[in-house]
Amino acid sequence: LSFRVVVSRVSNSRSPVWMLSPVRVFRRVDLPDPERVYDSYPFELSGGQKRRVAIAGVLAMKPKILILDEPTAGLDPKGREEILDLISTLHQNEHMTIILVSHSMDDVADHVKRLIVMDNGTIVYDDIPSEVFKNVRELERMGLALPEVTYIMRAIKRVGYEVDDTVTTVDEAVSQILRLYDARRT
Repeated sequence: LSFRVVVSRVSNSRSPVWMLSPVRVFRRVDLPDPERVYDSYPFELSGGQKRRVAIAGVLAMKPKILILDEPTAGLDPKGREEILDLISTLHQNEHMTIILVSHSMDDVADHVKRLIVMDNGTIVYDDIPSEVFKNVRELERMGLALPEVTYIMRAIKRVGYEVDDTVTTVDEAVSQILRLYDARRT
Protein backbone atom coordinates (compact mmCIF):
# COMPACT_ATOMS: atom_id res chain seq x y z
CA LEU A 1 0.00 0.00 0.00
CA SER A 2 1.61 3.18 -1.11
CA PHE A 3 -0.10 6.30 -2.32
CA ARG A 4 2.94 8.52 -2.50
CA VAL A 5 2.56 8.39 -6.27
CA VAL A 6 0.04 10.73 -7.83
CA VAL A 7 -2.36 8.87 -10.11
CA SER A 8 -2.33 10.23 -13.64
CA ARG A 9 -4.06 9.33 -16.86
CA VAL A 10 -4.04 10.52 -20.42
CA SER A 11 -7.40 10.03 -22.10
CA ASN A 12 -6.03 10.83 -25.56
CA SER A 13 -3.00 12.47 -27.07
CA ARG A 14 -4.70 15.87 -27.47
CA SER A 15 -6.17 16.17 -23.98
CA PRO A 16 -4.20 17.30 -20.94
CA VAL A 17 -3.05 14.90 -18.26
CA TRP A 18 -5.20 15.14 -15.17
CA MET A 19 -3.96 14.40 -11.72
CA LEU A 20 -6.04 12.92 -8.93
CA SER A 21 -4.75 13.65 -5.44
CA PRO A 22 -4.63 10.62 -3.12
CA VAL A 23 -5.76 12.82 -0.24
CA ARG A 24 -8.85 13.83 -2.22
CA VAL A 25 -9.64 10.18 -2.95
CA PHE A 26 -9.07 9.28 0.72
CA ARG A 27 -11.77 11.81 1.62
CA ARG A 28 -14.20 10.03 -0.73
CA VAL A 29 -13.83 6.86 1.34
CA ASP A 30 -14.26 8.72 4.65
CA LEU A 31 -10.71 8.18 5.90
CA PRO A 32 -10.27 10.43 8.93
CA ASP A 33 -7.22 12.71 8.71
CA PRO A 34 -6.34 11.74 5.11
CA GLU A 35 -3.09 13.75 5.16
CA ARG A 36 -1.82 11.67 8.09
CA VAL A 37 -2.88 8.44 6.36
CA TYR A 38 -1.07 9.52 3.22
CA ASP A 39 2.15 9.94 5.19
CA SER A 40 1.71 6.68 7.13
CA TYR A 41 3.35 3.33 6.58
CA PRO A 42 0.95 0.44 5.99
CA PHE A 43 1.77 -1.21 9.33
CA GLU A 44 0.59 1.98 11.08
CA LEU A 45 -2.94 1.61 9.68
CA SER A 46 -5.79 -0.50 11.04
CA GLY A 47 -7.32 -3.26 8.95
CA GLY A 48 -10.30 -1.06 8.10
CA GLN A 49 -8.05 1.83 7.10
CA LYS A 50 -6.03 -0.46 4.82
CA ARG A 51 -9.26 -1.60 3.14
CA ARG A 52 -10.34 2.02 2.65
CA VAL A 53 -6.95 2.90 1.17
CA ALA A 54 -7.22 -0.04 -1.23
CA ILE A 55 -10.75 0.98 -2.25
CA ALA A 56 -9.54 4.59 -2.68
CA GLY A 57 -6.83 3.36 -5.01
CA VAL A 58 -9.40 1.67 -7.20
CA LEU A 59 -11.74 4.67 -7.07
CA ALA A 60 -8.93 6.88 -8.34
CA MET A 61 -9.29 5.02 -11.64
CA LYS A 62 -13.00 5.93 -11.77
CA PRO A 63 -14.38 2.45 -12.47
CA LYS A 64 -18.01 1.87 -13.45
CA ILE A 65 -17.97 -1.52 -11.74
CA LEU A 66 -16.26 -2.31 -8.44
CA ILE A 67 -15.67 -5.98 -7.57
CA LEU A 68 -14.86 -6.64 -3.92
CA ASP A 69 -13.84 -10.11 -2.75
CA GLU A 70 -14.52 -10.66 0.96
CA PRO A 71 -13.96 -6.97 1.82
CA THR A 72 -14.82 -7.45 5.50
CA ALA A 73 -12.81 -10.63 6.19
CA GLY A 74 -10.82 -10.30 9.38
CA LEU A 75 -12.34 -7.00 10.48
CA ASP A 76 -13.98 -6.40 13.85
CA PRO A 77 -17.76 -5.77 13.83
CA LYS A 78 -17.35 -1.97 13.79
CA GLY A 79 -14.85 -2.13 10.93
CA ARG A 80 -17.10 -4.51 9.00
CA GLU A 81 -20.08 -2.22 9.31
CA GLU A 82 -18.02 0.83 8.32
CA ILE A 83 -16.75 -0.88 5.16
CA LEU A 84 -20.23 -2.14 4.24
CA ASP A 85 -21.72 1.31 4.82
CA LEU A 86 -18.99 2.78 2.61
CA ILE A 87 -19.82 0.26 -0.12
CA SER A 88 -23.53 1.14 0.11
CA THR A 89 -22.71 4.85 -0.03
CA LEU A 90 -20.54 4.37 -3.10
CA HIS A 91 -23.34 2.47 -4.80
CA GLN A 92 -25.93 5.14 -3.99
CA ASN A 93 -23.89 8.32 -4.44
CA GLU A 94 -21.55 7.31 -7.25
CA HIS A 95 -24.14 5.17 -9.10
CA MET A 96 -21.52 2.48 -9.26
CA THR A 97 -22.28 -1.19 -9.84
CA ILE A 98 -20.74 -3.14 -7.00
CA ILE A 99 -20.21 -6.87 -7.03
CA LEU A 100 -19.66 -8.10 -3.50
CA VAL A 101 -18.22 -11.60 -3.14
CA SER A 102 -18.83 -12.91 0.37
CA HIS A 103 -19.55 -16.01 2.40
CA SER A 104 -21.05 -13.85 5.16
CA MET A 105 -24.77 -13.90 4.65
CA ASP A 106 -25.16 -11.42 7.53
CA ASP A 107 -23.21 -8.88 5.45
CA VAL A 108 -25.12 -9.75 2.31
CA ALA A 109 -28.60 -9.63 3.83
CA ASP A 110 -28.25 -6.06 5.04
CA HIS A 111 -26.50 -4.55 2.05
CA VAL A 112 -27.57 -6.07 -1.26
CA LYS A 113 -30.64 -5.82 -3.45
CA ARG A 114 -29.82 -8.87 -5.55
CA LEU A 115 -28.15 -12.07 -4.42
CA ILE A 116 -26.54 -14.58 -6.75
CA VAL A 117 -25.49 -17.87 -5.17
CA MET A 118 -23.08 -20.05 -7.07
CA ASP A 119 -22.09 -23.63 -6.43
CA ASN A 120 -19.11 -25.08 -8.29
CA GLY A 121 -19.27 -22.32 -10.90
CA THR A 122 -22.99 -22.71 -11.56
CA ILE A 123 -25.61 -20.11 -10.64
CA VAL A 124 -28.07 -21.80 -8.29
CA TYR A 125 -30.07 -18.77 -7.10
CA ASP A 126 -30.49 -15.26 -8.48
CA ASP A 127 -33.11 -13.28 -6.56
CA ILE A 128 -33.68 -10.85 -3.71
CA PRO A 129 -32.07 -12.03 -0.42
CA SER A 130 -35.34 -12.90 1.34
CA GLU A 131 -36.30 -15.29 -1.49
CA VAL A 132 -32.86 -16.90 -1.67
CA PHE A 133 -32.76 -17.44 2.10
CA LYS A 134 -35.95 -19.51 1.96
CA ASN A 135 -33.77 -22.35 0.59
CA VAL A 136 -32.20 -23.19 3.93
CA ARG A 137 -31.26 -26.83 3.38
CA GLU A 138 -29.75 -26.23 -0.05
CA LEU A 139 -27.75 -23.21 1.15
CA GLU A 140 -26.43 -25.14 4.13
CA ARG A 141 -25.52 -28.06 1.85
CA MET A 142 -23.39 -25.59 -0.13
CA GLY A 143 -21.68 -24.43 3.06
CA LEU A 144 -23.61 -21.17 3.41
CA ALA A 145 -25.49 -20.19 6.53
CA LEU A 146 -28.51 -17.96 6.81
CA PRO A 147 -28.07 -14.62 8.54
CA GLU A 148 -27.87 -15.20 12.31
CA VAL A 149 -31.00 -13.15 12.88
CA THR A 150 -32.98 -15.50 10.62
CA TYR A 151 -31.96 -18.49 12.76
CA ILE A 152 -33.00 -16.56 15.87
CA MET A 153 -36.41 -15.74 14.40
CA ARG A 154 -36.88 -19.38 13.36
CA ALA A 155 -36.15 -20.45 16.95
CA ILE A 156 -38.66 -17.92 18.29
CA LYS A 157 -41.29 -19.28 15.92
CA ARG A 158 -40.51 -22.89 16.93
CA VAL A 159 -41.31 -22.11 20.58
CA GLY A 160 -44.73 -20.87 19.58
CA TYR A 161 -44.55 -17.15 18.85
CA GLU A 162 -46.17 -15.88 15.68
CA VAL A 163 -43.29 -14.17 13.89
CA ASP A 164 -42.05 -14.01 10.34
CA ASP A 165 -39.14 -16.45 10.36
CA THR A 166 -37.91 -15.32 6.95
CA VAL A 167 -36.61 -11.93 8.10
CA THR A 168 -33.02 -11.35 7.11
CA THR A 169 -32.03 -8.13 8.86
CA VAL A 170 -31.83 -6.98 12.45
CA ASP A 171 -34.19 -4.09 11.70
CA GLU A 172 -36.83 -6.50 10.39
CA ALA A 173 -36.41 -8.72 13.47
CA VAL A 174 -36.72 -5.77 15.84
CA SER A 175 -39.94 -4.77 14.11
CA GLN A 176 -41.34 -8.31 14.51
CA ILE A 177 -40.35 -8.54 18.17
CA LEU A 178 -41.77 -5.10 18.98
CA ARG A 179 -45.01 -6.13 17.27
CA LEU A 180 -45.16 -9.18 19.56
CA TYR A 181 -44.38 -7.07 22.60
CA ASP A 182 -47.08 -4.52 21.74
CA ALA A 183 -49.62 -7.29 21.12
CA ARG A 184 -48.94 -8.84 24.54
CA ARG A 185 -49.34 -5.48 26.30
CA THR A 186 -52.84 -4.89 24.93
